[in-house]
Amino acid sequence: MTSVSLPTLDLSPSMREAAMASKAWPFEEARKLLKRVEARGADRPVLFETGYGPSGLPHIGTFGEVARTTMVRTAFRLLTEDKVPTRLLCFSDDMDGLRKVPENVPNREDMQRYIGQPLTRVPDPFDAGHESFAHHNNARLRAFLDRFGFEYEFASATDYYTSGRFDEALLRMLAVYDKVKDIILPTLGPERQGTYSPFLPVCLRTGTVLQVPTVERNVSKGTIVYIDPETGEKVETPVTGGRVKCQWKADWALRWFALGVDYEMAGKDLIDSVTLSSKICKVLGGPPPEGFNYELFLDENGQKISKSKGNGLTIDDWLAYASPESLSLYMYTKPKTAKKLYFDVIPKAVDEYFTFAQKFPEMPVEQQLGNPVWHIHSGNPPAVDLPVPFSMLLNLVSASNADSKDVLWAFISRYAPGVTAATHPKLDELVGYAIRYFEDFVKPAKTFHAPDETERAALAALDAKLASLPADADGSAIQDAVLDVARGIERYQDEKKKSPDGGPGVSVAWFSALYKLLLGQERGPRFGSFVALYGIDETRALIAKALSGELSAA
Repeated sequence: MTSVSLPTLDLSPSMREAAMASKAWPFEEARKLLKRVEARGADRPVLFETGYGPSGLPHIGTFGEVARTTMVRTAFRLLTEDKVPTRLLCFSDDMDGLRKVPENVPNREDMQRYIGQPLTRVPDPFDAGHESFAHHNNARLRAFLDRFGFEYEFASATDYYTSGRFDEALLRMLAVYDKVKDIILPTLGPERQGTYSPFLPVCLRTGTVLQVPTVERNVSKGTIVYIDPETGEKVETPVTGGRVKCQWKADWALRWFALGVDYEMAGKDLIDSVTLSSKICKVLGGPPPEGFNYELFLDENGQKISKSKGNGLTIDDWLAYASPESLSLYMYTKPKTAKKLYFDVIPKAVDEYFTFAQKFPEMPVEQQLGNPVWHIHSGNPPAVDLPVPFSMLLNLVSASNADSKDVLWAFISRYAPGVTAATHPKLDELVGYAIRYFEDFVKPAKTFHAPDETERAALAALDAKLASLPADADGSAIQDAVLDVARGIERYQDEKKKSPDGGPGVSVAWFSALYKLLLGQERGPRFGSFVALYGIDETRALIAKALSGELSAA
């Protein structure tokens, strides 16, 4: 169990009233759970659960499930005025047998010898001093959850099976064995139907989790009999004390029933599993939990993120280039929509987080509860002052070729006098992220091209226009000047828009051309604001390099 305490919430009547009507998805989920608790009674804590399969290193999807469940838990606390105790159990399925060696681990050949062994008996391939591969992955997960400050309890399937905490539920599973098979068999092919058993015995000789049929069962003794696939001998084994584990769908139902789980969400790919496990849970004698199915994360090629493949972003990948809060925002937004999870999504997530955070204090209560930062920070979003957005910092790095924080801070301090790394530590964090992100992802993809005749004339006109502005012109004045230049150039006119004098407006192609010519990028933030930050003289020097061919020749 973590030592983190639950954050204090504003439980005022106005907050609860707004929560009861809020359309934010965590409150919609919490209201479903509230009906469940009202029906069953509040005589015990409400148990939220998340599951993790430590067959591979934890990825962002694993974190997302804990983050989202925590958001529902916080919403539930407000709805109940925090009068109903809650628990969050992060459960690791670490008694599963190793089915295949993950592609993203060292010493893969050595691990092949442990196929079929429970993950807690597979040696740690990382040689990091952990008892097993599962212990290593569990530690990685807990370290990350602790870093985010989640309040949770960690649970190990191996511990729960071997300690006897599941014994009563296992005996119940044995008693309703035929009913469980009746639920599962119609979903299986003919060959698998003949071998299926909800129980997977752990071989006494080898320690392997066996996929073998149950040939006999004795409810009064609490045992099953199977045939050892190597020796051909009949083996009788108790279903208690860690001598068996349950097949996946039966295992999930067993956990829900034994622990009294009230809420657990799952990925869209598990909809059928949720349905079957819910039926088994009812046969065991308990209600299945509430929850919803979230969409999957995809890598840049549109493939499902997999722990064993190691595709997509890792937790550490994201945190190398952006703040934890931006990752939480990505988890909050549209959980039922499939989203690509790769490096290109990071800058937008960073800027969106700070935009939401800066707007929060001025919002009425009902809007605050729909603001993602309320959910990200469990009802206690911090005050945020960010004079320069992350996307602007990236473009500043691009234009200045800055490789140190000092270079960027020189521009920032000129743009916003009095703003320093000491007064704005969050901005200083972003400066570091921006330099690292630019070097690894933006710089390698920069492509300049030599301006054609129209572009040359446009750049020359822009240079002259900037030269006519006062040195302290603000972003709005600069933006107006940039627009004025484009209004007279047919290529950059947009007949669907209108300029102040009634003529055609300015096409986005103008700004796209500026970023391609001056920064070697497809797009960027508001150009006038960028020039105000970078400097008029510095921008004119950049234009001169583009006109001379220096940029396209680089």
